[in-house]
Amino acid sequence: MSRELARRIAFTIGALLLFRIGTQIPVAGVNTSDLPPTSDLIGRLSLFALGLIPYLTAAILVRLLLVVWRRLIALERSGERGRRKVARATLGLTLVLAAFQAFGIATALTTVPGFVRNPDGWFVLTATATMVGGVFVLVWLSEQITRYGIGNGLALILSVGMLVSLPRDVADIMELVRSGAVPGSLVLGHAVFWVVTVAVMVLVEGARRNIRVEFAPLSVGTRQLPVRDAMLPIKLNSAGFLIPVTVAPWLFFLPLALAGFLLGGDHSLVAAAYRHLQLGQPAHLILISIAVFVLAFVYTAYVADPEYTAKSLAQRDGTIPGVAPGEATADYLDRVVSLTTVVGAVYLTLLQLIPEVFELYGIGLPYSMIVNGGAALVVVCTALDIKTQVRDVSLTNPGGVRR
Repeated sequence: MSRELARRIAFTIGALLLFRIGTQIPVAGVNTSDLPPTSDLIGRLSLFALGLIPYLTAAILVRLLLVVWRRLIALERSGERGRRKVARATLGLTLVLAAFQAFGIATALTTVPGFVRNPDGWFVLTATATMVGGVFVLVWLSEQITRYGIGNGLALILSVGMLVSLPRDVADIMELVRSGAVPGSLVLGHAVFWVVTVAVMVLVEGARRNIRVEFAPLSVGTRQLPVRDAMLPIKLNSAGFLIPVTVAPWLFFLPLALAGFLLGGDHSLVAAAYRHLQLGQPAHLILISIAVFVLAFVYTAYVADPEYTAKSLAQRDGTIPGVAPGEATADYLDRVVSLTTVVGAVYLTLLQLIPEVFELYGIGLPYSMIVNGGAALVVVCTALDIKTQVRDVSLTNPGGVRR
């Protein structure tokens, strides 16, 4: 192991330990003396009680604006200055969302008898400031891991937050099997299912549709570089998981919330709609599948923008063999991306449906609503990213030259 790799691994472990320590320090003024040290409630009322959820929500909303607002897309693609403006806008929106959520939690805590030592306005103010500050500390910590450690800091913190409860979930399931509440065959079936699912994730996330690109001869001083070949990789799953799956429920729950506001929550149509759109209901399963499938195409069109890619190739004197530059290249890339995205969209939809199918057929286990397809995908992609970075750092000399 090289010294640089050891340093990066040590930095990452130290940063993640700081994250775990912060989840065990409760907000000042909350009475947790009667709670056991391993209680989940301590983590929910800690310095990092909000986790990265406000930041992720803000990032998703900004990404949605990038998809539909051309001027914002141009700003992001204008260079480092434009990207910094988008990043600042994301942090500003994070502040608003985190403050709103933290204030709601702090206010609710004051209504629980005996849970807050001094349930006054000062507690609400300090608790809100503490939880909001915790969000920005986590955002900063994730950036430091990405810059000086190994892997993507944001994904690592999310993965550790998911994996830390896994041993307890396994112990609880084993206890249910021992007591006869859950059949051992069901647990074995889940184990086999997840082994196969993780193997499929590794296969799909590493799959690429490579398009050969030729670059024209280039003059560098007195040297003449010949025609160069390169590969333009297109991922099967270019849309990721968070945006399609997070936004999909908004497409029918926001109109439903508006209908409830206009007609009243007790209206028969609104009540029936809410009842049929609960997790595990056939209507919810069908609608969420359609929404995730469509959103995978919409977001992929932004991530792998064929027109932008064709324009970039033309600016660098790059062509796809047998395809004319310009509009013909954009059309060709659009066809390839669309066909590739069909596989990715089906893959995302099936991952999203895992907990729903378990719930619909009554074959879920206590972890099923937490360790779902999305959580598993985040962990798998984080592990693959770490593997790639470890290999790159190991094969790179201190001067930045590949061995």
